[in-house]
Amino acid sequence: MPARLFGTDGVRGLANVELTADLALRLARAAACTLAGQGDGRPVALVGRDPRPSGDLLDAAVCAGLASAGVDVRRLGVVPTAAVAHLVTATGASLGVMITASHNAMPDNGIKFFGADGFKLPDAVEDAIEAALERTEGLPTGSDVGRVGEEETDLVDAYVEHVVGSVPASLDGLHVVVDAANGAATAVVPEVYQRAGARVSVINDRTDGVAINVDCGATHLDGLRAAVLDRGADLGLAHDGDADRCLAIDATGQVVDGDAILAILAVGLHERGELANDTVAATVMSNLGFRKAMTAAGITVAETQVGDRYVLERMRGEGLTLGGEQSGHVILLDHATTGDGVLTGLHLLGRLAATGRSLAELAAVMTKLPQVLVNVPVPDKAEAMRAAQGLVAEAEAELAEDGRVLVRPSGTEPLVRVMVEAATAEQARTVAERIAAAIN
Repeated sequence: MPARLFGTDGVRGLANVELTADLALRLARAAACTLAGQGDGRPVALVGRDPRPSGDLLDAAVCAGLASAGVDVRRLGVVPTAAVAHLVTATGASLGVMITASHNAMPDNGIKFFGADGFKLPDAVEDAIEAALERTEGLPTGSDVGRVGEEETDLVDAYVEHVVGSVPASLDGLHVVVDAANGAATAVVPEVYQRAGARVSVINDRTDGVAINVDCGATHLDGLRAAVLDRGADLGLAHDGDADRCLAIDATGQVVDGDAILAILAVGLHERGELANDTVAATVMSNLGFRKAMTAAGITVAETQVGDRYVLERMRGEGLTLGGEQSGHVILLDHATTGDGVLTGLHLLGRLAATGRSLAELAAVMTKLPQVLVNVPVPDKAEAMRAAQGLVAEAEAELAEDGRVLVRPSGTEPLVRVMVEAATAEQARTVAERIAAAIN
């Protein structure tokens, strides 16, 4: 594990090697001691997981850690991450825990925490949890030890009702293929989309967790594309292992990425007068085509660092209700406290139903500029960033309004990432490789 256990989205690692049962127990106990000491009555935690084989092991360890700190545990079983976040607030729990490594490969696993408000924890609280990892003094005994209950499927039904009830238009007449990524989405698909009125075909819905994210889901769209074309569906939706992402395939087989989905939802909300401050939050990696489309629609783009937590911070700080990432993390803050791929898919379908237009027609609101990303290994990221400044200014002058350059250091590797957008893929590649070569 790195010096700081918490990364940009919880704690992750190779299950039973880096993320051990012992570490999971200590993390859960420390989180309980940090988060559950407020309010009246006995504190309660909700625990959910995706279906990875290591989930059983870590679920048991997390529940033991919570109970050892005097917290009663309500187990949700296999659920999307967003279900845990929603149900924490719906039930008045003190905290929530989701055991998942999201889009990572099956051998990995991870732990995400949510506060009583349903939001992911700020850095300062994560640091406090790390500082309390070895704390064992003052733990309860006897009847004050927490209790661990059986899985409560009725709570999952409450989440399903919540997301379905958020869609203003019936989805009658729409045929959607959903790729559940052999992950947590299997717990609610196809029920969610069927309840909303759509005709649903599901692929990659194994429940044993062994094939989670394997050549499927939001990171591998070829299977979904083939299924949409083969079945003549109106569109396809792809989730990842914990269902907090959503990407789409239109009826012609074209990919509709997170930028395009965000643009479609933003324009729809803006037309209805429901887009807070006429502003959408997006990261620095969002395509220039997205930014141009938003400007043309009279919508401001609030730019953030890469990572859905930074998108959410900007949204909460400025009272915004919509934000997201190119990867398919979309946050609809009127309905959820975190990225929810299932909710995103429903609202995308709702936009099709409300307009009577195809996904391809709606996605045409933006024209995606060719984008090239080059990773440059460097011994000193700070020095490389300083060296890149002049090169970036020169390249941006060359591209003018028809392109964009972004050079940023990797947060986890000894790399500098050079991203260039231009009118043609050839121009983007040429400029990116020129900057990369100069840095190198």
